[in-house]
Amino acid sequence: MERLIFYILALTIILFSVMTVTSRNILRAAIYLLFVLLATAGIYFLLNYNFLAAVQLTVYSGGVVVLIVFAVLLTAKIDHKLEPVNKVKSALTALLAIIGLGAILWAVFGYNFTGNGMAEGAYDVKAIGSSLLSYGQYGYVLPFEVISILLLAAMVGAIMIAKRYKND
Repeated sequence: MERLIFYILALTIILFSVMTVTSRNILRAAIYLLFVLLATAGIYFLLNYNFLAAVQLTVYSGGVVVLIVFAVLLTAKIDHKLEPVNKVKSALTALLAIIGLGAILWAVFGYNFTGNGMAEGAYDVKAIGSSLLSYGQYGYVLPFEVISILLLAAMVGAIMIAKRYKND
């Protein structure tokens, strides 16, 4: 049963990834990207990485896609279509993608991977949260606060720019 769910999620990721890249409508591409990120979170849940799946859902599926949708809504017209692609550039891009895929497959299958044991307590969510949000030597409270202020300033700036263009 787990294998079937994995194949369904993997097929969903592949299908919506192709649709994201080939879509001519920018807003639809953002929605397709949302489905890719949700299916990726499903794979994390399937692997029993619940914390990573929750981070995937909140940060990427929630935050990044909402940011993309707001950027599209504030800067472009919804019905804006992308220009047609040059056939020669498409063929060259496909050739480079196939060469890149071949190089990756050659590296993966040519290297003898050996597993090493997991460190004890390395994936404890409470320990990760305490170390990230501590004031100690390796704490990241100050960067989190700086990033939150920068994001707030960016949102206020985007709203001001959108209002200025709307009033003109």
